[in-house]
Order: sequence, then structure tokens, then C-alpha cells
Amino acid sequence: MNLKNKVVIITGGSRGFGMILAQHFLKEGLKVVISSNDEKELKEVSDKIGVYGVYGDVTKEEDMTSLVEETVKKFGVIDIWINNAGMWMNGIAEDTDMDKVRKMFEVNVFGLMNGSRVALRYMKEKNSGVIMNIISTSALSGRSNISTYCSSKWAANGFTKAIREENKDKNIRILSVFPGGMKTEIFGKDRPDNFNDFMEVEPVVEKVINNLKKELPEEELIIQRPTK
Repeated sequence: MNLKNKVVIITGGSRGFGMILAQHFLKEGLKVVISSNDEKELKEVSDKIGVYGVYGDVTKEEDMTSLVEETVKKFGVIDIWINNAGMWMNGIAEDTDMDKVRKMFEVNVFGLMNGSRVALRYMKEKNSGVIMNIISTSALSGRSNISTYCSSKWAANGFTKAIREENKDKNIRILSVFPGGMKTEIFGKDRPDNFNDFMEVEPVVEKVINNLKKELPEEELIIQRPTK
């Protein structure tokens, strides 16, 4: 895909992987829209890096619908929609706070569904577009101490596979990205013990963009941490 002048939306785009992805897309000549549920941070980051910021809570489908409307009003079209917003939590299954788990599922699963649904409605009307879901290698195997996080990512992966199958006869590409651990703010104060071994964000972003540039991008792009 020739990315120049394409319009891309990135949810969870005001920090971490989403923000760096936005910066790299700008360098590639795209028109970039980032969305976040933190209005103050959204404005600061949008002004700083020079993108269009639209408030949106991924857990509310009406916010994602408004994101479509605002973007089309500003740029006339949406070419690429990236479901990037996510939450992380650790802890063994029986000791996990289930209220926090429900909140995580609202973002990691229902948020991804909401974004995908509104993007699909729009892209089916114009019969073109790309939806990219940023998932995790935690969707590919069971992992100790992050059982609930893994389960949210398995659900996100299953949904993505299913909508890809539902839309295989449409001119809409549905891509999955499975990055290993990256050095981002998603972990907050609960950084894993091996955080220093995690990947830098920039090389992961470059791989994602290079894949998107291909005439036939990999539908399921796995980006593993290097093994020592």
C-alpha cells in the first residue's frame, strides 16, 4: 500500500506505542488522527507532535461513531483504522480483582470490538480500507501470572479472525499485530521483573509500517522479543 496522504486513526494514540506509531506515520506522509479518553493528555500530545486529536472512550461505541464522523468531517475519508488502546494487569487467577478484570475486558475486548464495528460499517460503504488490531503475543500461548490479560487477548484474537472471515469477499484488509513485551507505559508501576529485556518501541513500529506498505501485508504479524 502506498501510505502517502492516507488517513489513519489510532485509538490509544496519546502515549506509548500508539503515539510513536503516530509520529512515524507522519514521517511517511499520512494524515494522522489520534484518539484517547484523557482529554488533557490528548491535547498536549496532539499539539506537540502535530496530529489531529479527537476525544474518544473505546468502551463507548457512540464515541467511536463520533470519531468516524469527526475524522471524515476533517479529512473527507478514513483509510486505516488501528485499534491500539489497551490495558494490562498481572496476578494469578484466583487472587485477581475481578472488577479490574471487567474493566480490562471493556477496553481490550469490547473496545476493540467497538472500533472494529464502526470501522467496518464505514469501510463497507466505500468498499475499501484497512483495520489493524494491535493484540499481543499473549494471545498465542497461556502465560503464568497474567492469566486474565492473556484471556482478554485471546478473545481479541478470536474476534479478529472471525471478522476477517466474515469480510473475506470485501475489499477490506483486517490485520493483526502480535508484539511481544515492549518498553511502554502500559505497565504503570507493575512492571514485570524482566522489563529491561523488553523490546524498544521504535523497531516494532517500523516492522508494523513496513508490513503495511507491502502489496500483500501479512495478515498476522508476530513480532517476538529476541531470545538471549
